This record gives sequence, C-alpha cells and structure tokens, in this order.
Amino acid sequence: MNFFKRKKSMADQHADPQLTKEELAEQLDATAEEIQEDVAAIQEDGQQLQDEVAKLNEQVGELKDKYLRQVAEFDNFRKRTARERLELIKTAAQDTLIKLLPVLDDFDRAKRNADDESSAEQFTEGVDLVYHKLRNTMEQIGLKPIESTGEPFDPELHEAITEIPAPTEEMKGKVIDTIEQGYTLNDKIIRYARVVVGK
Repeated sequence: MNFFKRKKSMADQHADPQLTKEELAEQLDATAEEIQEDVAAIQEDGQQLQDEVAKLNEQVGELKDKYLRQVAEFDNFRKRTARERLELIKTAAQDTLIKLLPVLDDFDRAKRNADDESSAEQFTEGVDLVYHKLRNTMEQIGLKPIESTGEPFDPELHEAITEIPAPTEEMKGKVIDTIEQGYTLNDKIIRYARVVVGK
C-alpha cells in the first residue's frame, strides 16, 4: 500500500470512534507490518541504486583510464613523429653529400697542388671563389671535416690504412698523414678519415 494512502486510511480510522481497542491494535499492527515492508522495499531499491552507482563509477574509471592511455599514446606518437621529422630534415642531404664528397676531395687535391709553390698549376681567382663558396655551403648544411693530421689516432673517427715509423717521438700514435678526409653531418659521422699512423 502506498505510504500516503495508508496515512489517510489511518487518519480515517482514528476518526472512526466505533473501533474497539483490539481492532485498533490489529490495524496498527497491520500498518506497522506494511511500513516495515515498505522500508525493506526502499532499502532494497537503495541497495540496487548503490549497486548501479558503483557499476557506473567503475565504467567511468575504465573510460577515464582508456582516455588517459589514448592521450599518452597520442602524445608519444606526436613526439616520435616530430623527432623523426627533425632527424629526417637533418640528414635529408646525407645521400647527396656522400656522393659529392669525391668531388670535394678532387677539389681539395687541386687546391693543395695549386697552393704548392713548386707546382706550375694555379687556381684562378674565380675558381678559388667557387671552391670557398662550395665549402661554406656544405658547412651551412652541417658538413664538417674531421680533424686528423697531427691528432692522436682515434678509432672512433679514423680508419688506419697503414702504420709507418714516426718521424719524431711526439708523433708516435698520432696521424702522420690523411689519405682521405673524414666528414660529419650534424655531428653524425658519414665518412671516417682514412689515415696513416705513426708507430
């Protein structure tokens, strides 16, 4: 029975003066039982609601966890892509520069030969200008020569072609001559220096 209807019914019974005490007691007992049933039903409904709330909270927790994982994965993907793009930009010219290194070697040999006083060949001013412009452009791209002649031999930078007796005691374990210049591109070795080492 609905609680409000029951209250009205009880009020109607109170208004009836012809009820005996026993009948009134029975009605009160019946009403008390109905109230207890209603309380039990409300408690059961409350428990069901609590269970539903707990289930919904669990689902919200799972969804929040999935969302946070997705955000973290996307952030990692974004950072990795940016890092790869930056690396690609830095080394984009690597293949081209590696193919140009033999030309640069020939240019260096021609320059050394022209600078030698005993040589009849000379660099014209225009060729010298082109040589320096080529060097500067490659340095701007990030190409740098590896220092070798006169430096201590370093297997991380140098590739020893042969060993010869050192002309002086200080040159032992040092690079006597550079056969082929080594280069780095943005601090990454793209060609090791091929050298002769003093022993």
